Amino acid sequence: MRNMMTKLAGGLIAVLALTAVSAEEVVVYSARNEQLIKPLFDAYAKETGVTVKFVTDKEGPLLARLKAEGANTPADMLMTVDAGNLWQASEEGLLRAVKSNTLTANVPAHLRDPDNEWFGLSIRARTLVYNKDKVKPADLSSYEDLANPKWKGRLCLRTSKKVYNQSLVAMMISEHGEGKTEAIVQGWVDNLAAPPFPDDTKAMEAVAAGQCDATLVNTYYYGRLMEKKPNLPLGIFWPNQNLKSKNAGVHVNISGAGITRHAKNPAGAIKLLEWLSSEKAQNLYADGNLEYPVNTKVKPDAAVAAWGSFKQNLINVKQAGTLQTKAVKLMDRVGYK
Repeated sequence: MRNMMTKLAGGLIAVLALTAVSAEEVVVYSARNEQLIKPLFDAYAKETGVTVKFVTDKEGPLLARLKAEGANTPADMLMTVDAGNLWQASEEGLLRAVKSNTLTANVPAHLRDPDNEWFGLSIRARTLVYNKDKVKPADLSSYEDLANPKWKGRLCLRTSKKVYNQSLVAMMISEHGEGKTEAIVQGWVDNLAAPPFPDDTKAMEAVAAGQCDATLVNTYYYGRLMEKKPNLPLGIFWPNQNLKSKNAGVHVNISGAGITRHAKNPAGAIKLLEWLSSEKAQNLYADGNLEYPVNTKVKPDAAVAAWGSFKQNLINVKQAGTLQTKAVKLMDRVGYK
């Protein structure tokens, strides 16, 4: 009888243990769209048995929600786009430092927070797109060259109100200083063929229609548009590749994530973050939005690779946040709307 009771007790303990394991969950607040993250979380759940619950919204409301919830937040991880947004979350005390050899190995230093409060998970290059019927690649060279009077009436840009352009200008301030960057952005404004557009796609459509000759976009917008309209006369160009500056290269930004300060399951959230940076998950993460993996061991999707390789600017993307206020004020001063 005693042996039977012992066996029953042992079995009950085993069942409870399995239930505890299967009941583990990680809660993610995500500004990355549901169609991009759900396949990832489903794959992680299938592999590990850990349920990933998520809430999606714009980055502003998510940050406000985290602040309002404070220590009562259910969120273990914040996932968002643009280093400027991650920097903001860190500045507001919403994230915690993470010590992980896996993340240090998988995410290059310029694509993660120096204090390890957030980590890039995909790379988004902001580069030049041009009208192939009106511009030769040899006519293009750098972001700075777009301020040259030869581009007068030939340039289209997305509005300065979007964080992508704010981050680009912030990174340029880090590279060139405020005075030189202001002169460059003033040149861009002087060369505009039309008022700034609300998004990258509309700017590219204007280039394709001949309203202007070149613009600046995140590469995945180019990929999406060309998938829908492959006959558009648009080409992609990698600027700042042959300059002598040690930071010369294409300006890149990230989508990424950090562990919340008041995470209820920080260990589980760190494991998820490490998995997202792994070779196994990186293509699934980046390919869904035609982005580049941060893990250098992983090759980009074939459609993305077809655009050609490029050298990245190695300034830490934290500067996109640190200098964001200066960038916004600079763009206001030169009349970049």
